[in-house]
Amino acid sequence: MKKIAICLTMIGAVLLTACGPKKSEPARSAEAQAMLAKMKAIADGHKVMFGHQDDTVYGHAWQGIKDADASSEGRSDTKEVCGDYPAVIGFDLGHLELGHPKNLDGVPFDKMRREILAQYERGGIVTLSWHLDNPLTGGDAWDFHDKGTAASILPDGKLHEEFLTRLGRVADFLASLKTADGTLVPVLFRPWHEHTGSWFWWGQEICTTEQYKALWRMTYDFMQKRGLTNLLWAYSPGSEPKNQDEYFERYPGDDIVDVLGFDTYQGRNRDGYMETMKRSLDVLVEAAKSHDKVAAVTETGFEGTPDPTWWTGTLLPALGDAPVAYVLVWRNAWDRETHHYGIYPGHESEADFMEFYNNPRTVFAKDIRK
Repeated sequence: MKKIAICLTMIGAVLLTACGPKKSEPARSAEAQAMLAKMKAIADGHKVMFGHQDDTVYGHAWQGIKDADASSEGRSDTKEVCGDYPAVIGFDLGHLELGHPKNLDGVPFDKMRREILAQYERGGIVTLSWHLDNPLTGGDAWDFHDKGTAASILPDGKLHEEFLTRLGRVADFLASLKTADGTLVPVLFRPWHEHTGSWFWWGQEICTTEQYKALWRMTYDFMQKRGLTNLLWAYSPGSEPKNQDEYFERYPGDDIVDVLGFDTYQGRNRDGYMETMKRSLDVLVEAAKSHDKVAAVTETGFEGTPDPTWWTGTLLPALGDAPVAYVLVWRNAWDRETHHYGIYPGHESEADFMEFYNNPRTVFAKDIRK
């Protein structure tokens, strides 16, 4: 019955979007509109899709990122526990802008492309973050010591043309996400994330409000000119905003954003996490309602998940009944013993995750269809 209810709600949402985009909305392909309708229907139905970063490219005890390794195709820590894939899978585009064959975590972009197509074919959703290197210093995304980076790549900046070349490499990859019949696969693109913190070179204390908005506008306009209407766009600050003014301080505009979210993680203080989630969800839900956008928890988790009942004892209660389309936990790094956020076979929370999976509110790949 869970699947039927979701499908019926989605039909109604698709019919609403079929009339065409409203004024001041991003240009979208029919497939992107259908994906947005799917997300809205799930949130409105008080369901929530489970998401996991890099779910099908490596896991806690395996890696499928060798160029010629076909043995791991279709593998997933999540699926090995519950028999199902996440409804949302995240990947990162960092180093694509440099022309590298692999991203910053060693994932070949050719494999990433295959996994994006596979997730689309099973009816799921893909979200793409982008930890791009600092184009001014040559350092990584976390090299925030030079406050001139944003100015250097904006129009009239000394690195503007070079940065457009980098954007072009990202656009080429996004344009290559095609099915056998040539359909561009819709994806949720989440650039310039966690900007309300100051750990990235586009962050709060490094990049001005005007520069941040200009980075968004430049990126969006470039992709539109390349015909990439298969993109949905996610605005994804951290958990720093405490009210609507702070949440929208650097908001680039309703005309170039589809999804509103936030990123936050649990430390050892569960009560602090619960309080942060409640405050951030209250801000997010109000923001999404007032701007007619879809809401999502774009990143969260508890590194190592050292709590055998975290899934049903913390995550579900933290979400409450907030109308969010999905919640995505971070990756299970195969080369870092304690750096994992999803489930995997043998983890102490495996039984609790099965309760989470069987909860009527959670949505996995088998619960949705294109």
